Amino acid sequence: MAEPNWLNPREARAWRGYMRMRALLDLQINRDLAEDSGLSSADYQVLATLSETEGQSLRLFELAERMLWSKSRLAHHLDRMAARGLVRRQEHATKSRGTVITLTEHGLSTIERAAPAHVDSVRRHFIDLLTEDQIDALGEATHTVIAHLADPVSRER
Repeated sequence: MAEPNWLNPREARAWRGYMRMRALLDLQINRDLAEDSGLSSADYQVLATLSETEGQSLRLFELAERMLWSKSRLAHHLDRMAARGLVRRQEHATKSRGTVITLTEHGLSTIERAAPAHVDSVRRHFIDLLTEDQIDALGEATHTVIAHLADPVSRER
């Protein structure tokens, strides 16, 4: 078996820093979101995704793919959101086994009220702390990793 290709100190610092930053940032942004709007991160992601689609509707499997969630996990979460009047589930008009998730008026007004404070939190705890060059470098780095992970051939290597 080949010797592991250990991270050098510079790489280890970047990796550990990224992991710690992500954990702390997620905690803070989620805390702010809950305090400001009463929404969870998952609630916000569902509402934002639906609000940005034509007709403010997606089939369950499409929403699950966009959120990188399993259909069963998303279905359980959507049940709770539907009970709160944020989304509506209905059978697909032409596909007997397809479920369509639609943003309700209450869901739309909820995301419209939550978005300004959420963006303020993202700016305050992340974007506004970075220089323009850091934002550009981060954008390049994230797209490089996303492209790699989205390509099954690259992931296998």
